[in-house]
Amino acid sequence: MFTVAALYHFTRFDYPAALRAPLVALCAAEGISGTLLLAREGINGTIAGPAAGIDAVLVHIRALPGCSDLEWKISSAGERPFARMKVRLKKEIVTMGQPDVDPLARVGHYVAPEHWNDLIRAEDVAVIDTRNDYEVAIGSFEGAVDPQTESFRDFPAWWEENKDRFHNKRIAMFCTGGIRCEKSTNFLLGQGVSEVFHLKGGILKYLEEVPAQDSTWQGECFVFDRRVSVGHGLVEGPHELCHACRRPILPADHARPEFEDGVSCHFCIEETSETDKTRFRERQKQIGLARARGERHLGDFEV
Repeated sequence: MFTVAALYHFTRFDYPAALRAPLVALCAAEGISGTLLLAREGINGTIAGPAAGIDAVLVHIRALPGCSDLEWKISSAGERPFARMKVRLKKEIVTMGQPDVDPLARVGHYVAPEHWNDLIRAEDVAVIDTRNDYEVAIGSFEGAVDPQTESFRDFPAWWEENKDRFHNKRIAMFCTGGIRCEKSTNFLLGQGVSEVFHLKGGILKYLEEVPAQDSTWQGECFVFDRRVSVGHGLVEGPHELCHACRRPILPADHARPEFEDGVSCHFCIEETSETDKTRFRERQKQIGLARARGERHLGDFEV
């Protein structure tokens, strides 16, 4: 069993590049895999490994400048969720492309999971899902607005086009772990929206703490690792990835005529050329050969 820790923290790193090498070395020593993003605005990522190794990395991160009050969410996975460890330097730890957005300046009102249902059921509240379209497709909160954005950087343009729909409404926002709402609530406050709320700890915290019988969540929650989705209690869901387009699909989708393992699914069959599909088939062949040898091909493992 692998321990999985999802974390983010906004703080000021004057020299994020100087933080990379020690993190890489520690994760390697502790058998940790996953992804950590470093930027001048903070740290973000999900890591997995033995519980003691995860604890060691969290202690290290909490000792970084401004990270003493770091929070994280712990879950588990039966198989290693990530192929390798990546510590990357980025301009933003979650990309919105809005230079004036600063979650350290102000954000919306945090709402604890146990109070979320009461808020989103209020008639004067509009609930907005800030995640990508393929994430929303497998689950969301009852009555939530789906912006149908392909990436988080599309959210500001969507808001500009749709803001009149939410006149005189309080806005409640949510995302997987909370990081996108740190930026989106700051953005809306900057746009003049007076009352903005967001789910503290994101969907993952809600699914961890709110019993299924009391939940307003419908479906599964997409996660960015080999589990693909989780449900209440953060139990692994039924989804898997199409290894051509990286969208979540169900085992039953294998029976659809558009599905070819590693090559296409009903979402992407029209999105790739025959040249692409030929390349995907060769990759899938190499994965099959590696499996036959009792090995794991990197393409079979990467998320």
